[in-house]
Amino acid sequence: MNDRELLLREWLETVLPTSPVRIAPASSDASFRRYFRVWYDDQTRIVMDAPPDKEDCRPFVAIARAMHQLGLNTPEIMAEDIEQGLLLLTDFGSRPYLPELDQRSAPRLYEDALDALARLQVGGDPSSPLLPPYDSGLLHREMELFREWFLERQIGLSLREDEHQVLDHSFARLADNALEQPRVWVHRDYHSRNLMVTAPNNPGVLDFQDAVVGAVTYDLVSLLRDCYIAWPRARVESWALAHRVKLRARGMNGLDDTEQFLRWFDLMGVQRHLKATGIFARLNLRDGKPGYLQDIPRTLGYILEVANRYPELAALRAMLVEREVDRWKPML
Repeated sequence: MNDRELLLREWLETVLPTSPVRIAPASSDASFRRYFRVWYDDQTRIVMDAPPDKEDCRPFVAIARAMHQLGLNTPEIMAEDIEQGLLLLTDFGSRPYLPELDQRSAPRLYEDALDALARLQVGGDPSSPLLPPYDSGLLHREMELFREWFLERQIGLSLREDEHQVLDHSFARLADNALEQPRVWVHRDYHSRNLMVTAPNNPGVLDFQDAVVGAVTYDLVSLLRDCYIAWPRARVESWALAHRVKLRARGMNGLDDTEQFLRWFDLMGVQRHLKATGIFARLNLRDGKPGYLQDIPRTLGYILEVANRYPELAALRAMLVEREVDRWKPML
């Protein structure tokens, strides 16, 4: 037992009414946070262990409470020790969306997820000081992960000057696309691994501590062009456009043009999948987590498919095809 686990066990003795019967890992994610399920008195709780030298619990606490007030099913914080990086949370169980999704379940599960997303987007005040802006600097830093961690480090490309220029131009167009959209609260990781099947009030929403104020299509594309599961384009666009109608019905302005909305959605997806591809490579190379490499062909596929339909991304697609990035497969 390491020092963090000993600290966690000692803390639980002070915040639970009885000693825990069992403690076991509940899940892991792409950060330094760890989650444990705790059994006591015939019930369970989740403990989030976030070492304070690596993670800050305060955004999680503040955003969880703010999103809960908007009607989202976020974990209730039963006890907290911010200085030591420990939180005791309600338990949403062990049914993430990802393994539950299939042709029959998808319409119902996505309807619930899109209803919750609409509450977040319509209810969240974009002028609130709680969330930082998803500004040009952050958008560009995310896309640079693709250049550095995937192209240069993961697959070892030595990029020519003209290729750097293609990336620079493409990144600028994608950032402009994000910044011209209506501003809403953005969960920033709204996908099938962070949504839990719950009853009542489906879904349970996790991993929201990096929320920002940004583009209206960001969370929508995170959900519908998920890094971990793919659906046919026609189905995705149908869900996306139905969500646009829902937002307009709830009073959101700036969504009058259907074609513009789909363009925003498509290009926002390219930005996100460039970022995700870079993060997956970084998780492998820096953090020793190679499992995410298997998802890179899907994120690359999204990039190439969308780029094939937009002239402003033709040079990006041509460069990736010339370098045979489209054929890359992980060697696990």
